[in-house]
Amino acid sequence: METETIAIIGPQSSVVAHMISHVANELQVPLLSFAATDPTLSSLQFPFFVRTTQSDLYQMKAIAELVDYYGWRSVIVIFIDDDYGRNGVSALDDALAEKRLKISHKEGIPPGSSASQGDIMDILVKVSVLESRIIVLHVNPDIGFKVFSVARYLGMMQNGYVWIATDWLSSVLDTSSPLASDTMDSMQGVLVLRRHTPDSDRKRAFLSRWKKLTGGSLGLNSYGLYAYDTVWLLAHALDAFFNQGGTISFSNDSKLLSIGRGSLHLEEMNVFNGGMLLLNNILKSNFVGLTGPFKFTSDRSLYAPAFDIINVIGTGYRQIGYWSNYSGLSTETPEALYGKPPNRSSVNQRLYGVVWPGETLSKPRGWVFPNNGKLLKIGVPNRVSYREFVSRVRGTDMFKGFCIDVFTAAVNLLPYAVPFQFVSIGDGHKNPDYSKLVRMVAEGELDAVVGDIAIVTSRTRIVDFTQPYASSGLVVVAPFRKLNSGAWAFLRPFSPLMWGVTACFFIVIGIVVWILEHRINDEFRGPPKHQIITILWFSFSTMFFAHRESTVSALGRLVLIIWLFVVLIINSSYTASLTSILTVQQLSSPIKGVESLINSNDPIGYQVGSFAEHYLSEELNISESRLVALGSPEEYAKALQNGPGKGGVAAVVDERPYVELFLSTQCKFRIVGQEFTKSGWGFVFPRDSPLAVDMSTAILALSENGDLQRIHDKWLATSACSSESTEIESDRLHLKSFWGLFLICGLACFVALVIYFFQILRKFRNAAAVGAHSTGTGSSRSGHLQTLFSLMDDKSGHSKTGHKKRRIERSLSENDKEDELKSNPNKKPIRNSLEITTSTSE
Repeated sequence: METETIAIIGPQSSVVAHMISHVANELQVPLLSFAATDPTLSSLQFPFFVRTTQSDLYQMKAIAELVDYYGWRSVIVIFIDDDYGRNGVSALDDALAEKRLKISHKEGIPPGSSASQGDIMDILVKVSVLESRIIVLHVNPDIGFKVFSVARYLGMMQNGYVWIATDWLSSVLDTSSPLASDTMDSMQGVLVLRRHTPDSDRKRAFLSRWKKLTGGSLGLNSYGLYAYDTVWLLAHALDAFFNQGGTISFSNDSKLLSIGRGSLHLEEMNVFNGGMLLLNNILKSNFVGLTGPFKFTSDRSLYAPAFDIINVIGTGYRQIGYWSNYSGLSTETPEALYGKPPNRSSVNQRLYGVVWPGETLSKPRGWVFPNNGKLLKIGVPNRVSYREFVSRVRGTDMFKGFCIDVFTAAVNLLPYAVPFQFVSIGDGHKNPDYSKLVRMVAEGELDAVVGDIAIVTSRTRIVDFTQPYASSGLVVVAPFRKLNSGAWAFLRPFSPLMWGVTACFFIVIGIVVWILEHRINDEFRGPPKHQIITILWFSFSTMFFAHRESTVSALGRLVLIIWLFVVLIINSSYTASLTSILTVQQLSSPIKGVESLINSNDPIGYQVGSFAEHYLSEELNISESRLVALGSPEEYAKALQNGPGKGGVAAVVDERPYVELFLSTQCKFRIVGQEFTKSGWGFVFPRDSPLAVDMSTAILALSENGDLQRIHDKWLATSACSSESTEIESDRLHLKSFWGLFLICGLACFVALVIYFFQILRKFRNAAAVGAHSTGTGSSRSGHLQTLFSLMDDKSGHSKTGHKKRRIERSLSENDKEDELKSNPNKKPIRNSLEITTSTSE
């Protein structure tokens, strides 16, 4: 640095690059590093630092996508404990978090030769008892080979383990291949990342020259190719620098001069005056090198970062795919994808098959139960009510019930053993708070919870649930009463307004038809009284299609046809509704559903420990003073029977499985309204627990093979309500449903007979008075009865047929008289002693 340096190429260590970058900044000398991959070496902190290789930031993104691609949830990281290792692990942690993955454990190894084989063995022994089996190795070559050797000795290179090495291993494989057989045997099945450099004629020609130069004794890795391109980058930048009139000149640094002389001779260093111009030319360079297009983005990263993914097999390795920041994982080269739209969908993410440690082709599960002698602590609610779902066997630590059987059956389907113990939660006097159970899992007090735990939004934010094994949702239970059909049931099909409108239309139609027919139809003519009766009889007889008056006018027929169609629809609707009322059980409750509960001020019951309390108060904004905690089905029944007026509740809000069990023995209550939440019951596990995924798969298998339904029937298939047959009536009808109709008919008959006999008696008195006047003497009782019966038996002269007959007789009589007068003109006409009164039709 004392010899008027204008640029620096190197160093090969990120740790050293951190220190030199401070000096380069002060002296304004561009520092070009082809091997310092530490992502914290930022241009913001070190403006004159230029990274001419890919940052580890992208390498860690590639590892995160690789882990996500295979469906693993967590990894263990073994790293070299310096700036390079720590900052790389930090970048990996961020990349995994973006995928909702995590680093479950970290182990740092001291740099240099201070890490002995015993230290590494202690670290790996600690790692071997952990849950995760995905191990990321981010170290240097010396430590890395020691780790693989010890891992092989401990049996950690066998089936079930996954090892992912960063590009330190690919650099050695490319440079010193083939390695010793013992070395290769210790890392069989390892996945390795290598910085991608596209294949080209220029690259092949250079590698051929390199091979001739070294005699094939030394390979060339990607760092060597980047180093070669770095030299050319600086050459292009200097050429542009001089073409722009740049000169090489230096000036003293006042800060260094103020420090004074010392053993470092800092005063001998000078600031490069053209440093900023040279830096700009470096960043603007754009050429094609051995590593492909060589240019920088706006954040000073190399264009199009990409990595090869290789699998160590036998004495070498096999490439299984690529990762690029453009399209993710692919079996196509990144160069082939750059010409297509970017596509990171899961369908397009693919790699070739891998030979995993243990020489297996099956993808490792990636985790096991910790081999630390501890059993999984699984909390179980110690329920007091509805013990069919889960209950503790008295005097033991065992549990039974529907939920327990489902959990046990699902565990038995897992391809591995699950050591666990049930932990009772609750005092046995009341149901525990289920939200508290969920929080205990989130806080690490329990490893899981098994029971009738509802899957609700607030709980899914802190824990993971399995696939629901039972459907659930909140419903409203309320008392009801039967609506008996009753004597006046025939009025219920229509509302009062409907009855009124229908009656009015009957009269209106009669009037309209009379108006249209009166002038041309004799049947609609006569005295006013007779016409009014005709209108009423005609209109109401159309209800039964029994009208006898014929219509003559076209308008009258049009109106009548339309009206008869309307009457047909009304009759059909009335018949259907009345049939339903008489034959189907009608139930009624003052509570129609959750909306009526919200709008009322009546108390509402809920089950102790249920999430219904939180939902009613927080989601539906129902005052907590209205909520009444109930602990058992017996308390449900008592509170509902008493009602709000006697210290009870108007309704109970609970989950459907509990309600169905409750209603199987309580016949006086019903579910009203619709189920107003949709959820299910699941088992609770910590966030990102791999066991939750496997248990969900097992529950689906139980559902598909029918075992889940059989378990349900074993515990919850109860008989129907004992009085169900009496409450749901059959189609048999009783007199009580029709006596109103018979009453109306009987009253009509009675009134008609009273009027009829009143008219007969009036005629009888008139006839008796006429008879007495004509004979001059009183009649006997038998004569009176004979006269009465004759009046009742005689045909009325006011009938329509009688009117016509008398008109014909009178016409014939008059014709006879005219003929007699013509034959004997001197004969005088004789008047009848009895005057016959005839009626006219007009």
